[in-house]
Amino acid sequence: MTQPPVASQRAHVRRIHGTETADPWHWLRDRDDPAVREYLEAENAYTEAATAHLADLREQIFSEIKARTKETHQSLPTPKDDWEYRARTVEGLQYVIHVRRPRGGTDDDEVVLLDENELAEGHEYFAVGDLAVSPDHRLLAYTVDTDGDEQYALTVFDIASGEVLDGPDTPAPGCGLAKLSYGLVWANDNSTLFAVRTDEAQRPNRVIRHVVGADPVGDVEAYREDDERFWVGVGGTGSERFVVIGSQSKTTSEHRLVDADRPDSEPLLVRERRANIEYGIDHQGERLLIVTNDGALDFRLVEAPVPSAGDTPATGESPGAGDAPPEDAPFGHGSTWRELIGARDGIRIDGIDCFQDFVVVHERQDGLVRLRVHDTRSAQPSGLDSNSADSGELGPSFEIEMPEPVYEAGGGANAEFDTRRYRFGYTSMVTPPSIFELDLDSGGRELLDQLPVLGDVDLTAYRTERISATAPDGTSVPISLVWKPSALSWPAPCLLYGYGAYEIPMPASFSTARLSLLDRGVLFAIAHIRGGGELGRAWYEGGKLTNKHNTFDDFAASATHLASAGWADPARICARGGSAGGLLMGAMVNRHPELFCGVVAEVPFVDVLNTMLDPAIPLTVTEYDEWGDPADPVAFETIRSYAPYENVEAARHPALLVTAGLTDPRVQYWEPAKWVAKLRATTTSTEPILLRTEMGAGHGGPSGRYNAWRDEAFILAYICDVLGVA
Repeated sequence: MTQPPVASQRAHVRRIHGTETADPWHWLRDRDDPAVREYLEAENAYTEAATAHLADLREQIFSEIKARTKETHQSLPTPKDDWEYRARTVEGLQYVIHVRRPRGGTDDDEVVLLDENELAEGHEYFAVGDLAVSPDHRLLAYTVDTDGDEQYALTVFDIASGEVLDGPDTPAPGCGLAKLSYGLVWANDNSTLFAVRTDEAQRPNRVIRHVVGADPVGDVEAYREDDERFWVGVGGTGSERFVVIGSQSKTTSEHRLVDADRPDSEPLLVRERRANIEYGIDHQGERLLIVTNDGALDFRLVEAPVPSAGDTPATGESPGAGDAPPEDAPFGHGSTWRELIGARDGIRIDGIDCFQDFVVVHERQDGLVRLRVHDTRSAQPSGLDSNSADSGELGPSFEIEMPEPVYEAGGGANAEFDTRRYRFGYTSMVTPPSIFELDLDSGGRELLDQLPVLGDVDLTAYRTERISATAPDGTSVPISLVWKPSALSWPAPCLLYGYGAYEIPMPASFSTARLSLLDRGVLFAIAHIRGGGELGRAWYEGGKLTNKHNTFDDFAASATHLASAGWADPARICARGGSAGGLLMGAMVNRHPELFCGVVAEVPFVDVLNTMLDPAIPLTVTEYDEWGDPADPVAFETIRSYAPYENVEAARHPALLVTAGLTDPRVQYWEPAKWVAKLRATTTSTEPILLRTEMGAGHGGPSGRYNAWRDEAFILAYICDVLGVA
């Protein structure tokens, strides 16, 4: 096939706020129309034909990824009570095998808990959502999605006997839970599960209490959220004393606690929701530790007493820092939120890891993660004198030192609450993911595990650096770089990656697959643009709603700076982004097509306005706080001003590779399909515009590690081609 498919145009007009807009590709939304599948399959055939010359390169890159990966590999054991849990992969198998052994045992003592490869047989797509062992380590509960639509079905079985007690294949009529979202927590009775169910718009809207083996008809609704802007989740405190039911929107949160020893007790409201106030909770001793933005843009840490059944939930305003709680104050009332760490300029508190006698506070400063350990025991432990500071009632503290100037770090698999050891993960753009364990009593730390990179790879041959660009309004935008000096000459062909939404920071982390680009002389860059979470709440708010244009300006400024400063060849810059980052790619194609020789837009959120106008589409209403509700004329005009599908104009567009997932519940497949059709009908460029739709997968692409490697090899080969390094 030498010519691209042509999507027919059918009359359709959108009328709202006194405007009329033709949308001749609206018909692609009808997944039941045979012409839709025919068109998507034709696009796939065209993309395959247009990239056929890259078949050998794709296979070569796939082989490189495979050769650098230890295909048979065991994860680090995670101790919990009398057992150690781990996961392993086996050469030739797509999926993970979950195993356990007695604590202190050997590999010979391991027993298989769950072999995902066996469960995946006969399914084009397979993914485990949640995996949870009962507190007595007797039962295993897990959820599975076999369509890619993020709707999960529950199975529970007895580990010793293998008997399935709950699930779609049990003999009992009506037994088994389906259409679950993420979140699965055991109560301490070892027979009650808390799980999350969804409504017709696929919004997680209720937490149900399910007794293993019982007919779901009798399940109790522990909590239902009727406000369509909010979604619910369920988790547990590290102490295992409480089940936590959370309800949150993009800007507001509310939590309830259920006594894990009394799963049928009424959930206790921690604090009533207030607009634009967020909080998260954990438990230690006789207090709750709460991270909140109430009174602190970048969040503060406070404490409140542990609730009891007779306590009254919170309402009203919280006090200022340092206010003492009155003795008769009800649980959760603002006056009982006693400040432990207050607001600090330039430091964002992202969350905490809580243990019996220490707390790790996750902070972000200057775009980098800081892990600060607070020893809540009264005595200063030996070995922790350096870099320590008194933090009041949280005890003496110290910051975990990191070995490189640009990195990412976070908590590891810490399954035990009563411990004096803390595992944390570490990576950089030149250091593979690593797991360290800190001994709080000695102050020493040990590297327990690091992702192997096989072959003749010399990681010291790569370099990383952080620079900055200047946006049109004068804002300094961080850019993380990695390259292989011996493989390139300046200015270099460059792949620039961006996201910029939902306050999600883009990690400057390691990628085994990326080495195939670096070895071919490509400079890789991440633009840490506004809308993300790299530089605190103001950085996020500076790239959302009416400020969304800053996200696009920051990315364009990053590309321009890389070229003007001599890092990147101006004629060979390729951009890549996915989902909300795909919206960014669409904006770049419309606003700055001259900056890029190619663009990869993966499952791109490009039909923003039409999606936000349709509350029946999954997740739409919950997204209003991020993008705006276009029922409001002002929000309508704001979104219309940048929405990629709305703003396609005749221009010399760069080469484009666009991906979609037919069962994607987050970005519907028709968004990229409509965008590609409109671009093709409008562009003045002869550069190819390619659409590739996964017909049996969703937002994350194909399942299975080998399938994922092949998918990445396809994209990397395309990037090499447009950059001229194929």
